[in-house]
Amino acid sequence: MKIKKTSRREAMQQMGLLAAALCSLPLASCGTPGKESAVDAATTIAPIPFLIPPNASLEVGPLGSNMRTLIRSAQTNTQFSCVEAILAPKKIAGSPHKHDRLDELMYVLEGTASVLMDDKVVTVPVGSWHLRPRGIVHVVWNSGNENLRLIDMYFNQNFEDYLEELYHKIIPEVIERKISFEDPGIAKRVAELDKKFGLTYYPEQSQAIVEKYGLS
Repeated sequence: MKIKKTSRREAMQQMGLLAAALCSLPLASCGTPGKESAVDAATTIAPIPFLIPPNASLEVGPLGSNMRTLIRSAQTNTQFSCVEAILAPKKIAGSPHKHDRLDELMYVLEGTASVLMDDKVVTVPVGSWHLRPRGIVHVVWNSGNENLRLIDMYFNQNFEDYLEELYHKIIPEVIERKISFEDPGIAKRVAELDKKFGLTYYPEQSQAIVEKYGLS
């Protein structure tokens, strides 16, 4: 039986409700002992209302993926931000990695996501939510035959800025100059970006996933 694709409007409505619920909880991960939590500090001033208008469909980029920011952390007093992302069939979204400060909440709009969570693989079908807390080694891939389209929400960090630097500046430069990510200048920029946002990558774990699931 074919599962009906979730509309962007329905996804945004569900996302807003869940985000509101999460941001109201006094989660230990959102604060530092002895200090006012990030959630408490952010909710002392109400965000300014905003509307997200409909957009044309997000197209797959030249490397098999793409993203665009829907909500910036600056619009929500740093409570959360949100992006839409797309991943072509048989593609993996980078290498396994972990975040020091970022908690991620994913909603699948189309396709089925596979997610490595430490040593386990979780299947996330269309219409499902998946939370990836900080400190867990993870990576997302698309082992299906259709595009994987999802909404990713970021709590406690302006991670949309990381993705925009990577997708809108570094990747286009790599393509335009016909160089690889091993280029010394590019590698330095990526390493500085990873350090700034508290990411640690484990590229040695990628090959086993690529071979097992027939990815490229």
